Amino acid sequence: MQDHCQVKAVPDWMEARRFFARLGWISFGGPAGQIAILREELVERRRWMTPHEFSAGLNFSMVLPGPEAHQLVIYAGWKLHGLRGAITAGVLFALPAVLLLWAAAGLYAIFGQLDGVETLFGAVRPAVLAIILAALVRMARHHLAGPRAWLLAAAAFAAIYFFQVPFPWIVLAAVGLGAAKHLTAPPAPTATPATPRPPIPWRTLGLGLLVWFTPVVLAGLVFGWDSLLVSLGFFFSKVAVVTFGGAYAVLPYVADHAVNQAGWLSADAMKDGLALAESLPGPLVKVLQFAGFFAGWNNPAPLGPWTMATLGAFLTSWVTFVPSFLFILAGAPFVELLAENPRARMILDTITAAVIGVIASLAVWFAADVFGPDQPSVLHAAIAGVSLWLLVGRRWSVPAVVGLAGAVGLLRAVW
Repeated sequence: MQDHCQVKAVPDWMEARRFFARLGWISFGGPAGQIAILREELVERRRWMTPHEFSAGLNFSMVLPGPEAHQLVIYAGWKLHGLRGAITAGVLFALPAVLLLWAAAGLYAIFGQLDGVETLFGAVRPAVLAIILAALVRMARHHLAGPRAWLLAAAAFAAIYFFQVPFPWIVLAAVGLGAAKHLTAPPAPTATPATPRPPIPWRTLGLGLLVWFTPVVLAGLVFGWDSLLVSLGFFFSKVAVVTFGGAYAVLPYVADHAVNQAGWLSADAMKDGLALAESLPGPLVKVLQFAGFFAGWNNPAPLGPWTMATLGAFLTSWVTFVPSFLFILAGAPFVELLAENPRARMILDTITAAVIGVIASLAVWFAADVFGPDQPSVLHAAIAGVSLWLLVGRRWSVPAVVGLAGAVGLLRAVW
C-alpha cells in the first residue's frame, strides 16, 4: 500500500523542537483546524509521518478522553524522538495556549471585554474554515474508500449535527459496526510479521499518576483539603477522564458546575471565555483554565486576586493536560499492534470515517459563526475563498495563510 511505503524524512532533534515550538503559536481553529495543520505539516509537507501512521495516531487519540489534537501532537513527538519528543512536543504545543489565555483572562478581569482581540482574530476564522475544508477533502480522499465509508461519515455528521448525539456514543457505534463488519467479512491475512506484544507499562502509569496529582496534594497540604485549589484540582481531574469528544462535549457539564453549583464565575463570563479560547491558538480545552482563573479571582483569600487566579488557572491547566501525556505514553507502544490486527484495523477504519463526519459538522458550525448575521460576511467570504485557493491551488503552508489572515485582522483593528 502507498501509505505504508511512503519515504519518510527523519528530523533531527533541534528541527523537530523548532517545529513544535512554532506549532503552538499558529494552531488556530480548535481540534478540526489543529488536526488539519498537523496533517498538512507532518504528512503532506515534511513527510515525518506516513498517512498510515498519522491515521493510527489520530484514531487512538480520538478514542481517549482529553484534547485529541494535543494527544496527537504528543504521539507524533513520541514517534519522532521517543519519550523526550513526546514531552517536548506536548509541552510546546500547550504552553502558548496556557500563557495567552492567562493574559487574556487577566485583561478581561480588568477591562470586562476584549473587542480588539475579537477584531484581530475575527479575520483569522475564515482562514481556519478554509483549512478545515481543505483538510476534509484530503482526509476524504485518503480514508473514505467505498460507499460504506461515505455512508458512515454522513451518518456521523447527521448524528452529531442534527440530533446532538454525544461523540462518545458515535465512537461506540463505530466500534460496534467495525467489529460486526470484521465478523461478516474478515480481511485477508497479511504476510507482515506480527509485532511482539509490548509489556504493560506499569512504571509509566505509576509515574504519570504521581506527576498528575502532586500539585493537588501540595495544595491540600498548604491550603487545606477543603480549599478552593483542591476543589479545582479534583473537579478538573474528573473532567479530564470524561472529556470524550473534545471541549465542546464537556463544556455544558463544566459550565453547570462552575456557574450554577460552585459559583466560580457568571454564565456571561463563561461564554466570553469560550469566545476568547476560540480566538487564540492551542487546544480549545484551554477554556477550562478560564474557569479556574475566575474561581481564584472571585475567591481571592488568602493570597489576593492575581495570585489565587494564577494558581487556579495553572492548576486547572495542569490536571487538564498532564493526563494526555499519561494516556499517550502508556498506550503508544500498542498503537502499531492494534494497526496490525485485522479486527482492530476494521474498527479503526470505521472510527476514521465517523471522525471525518464529525469534523465536517465542526466545519458547518464554524461556517455559521464566520458568516453569522453580525459578521462582515463579504470580507469573511473573500478571506475564506482566497485562503482555500492558496491552500489547495497554490500549496501555501497553513502558517502562511493564518499569518496573512492575521495581517488583515490587524489592519481592521488599527483602522
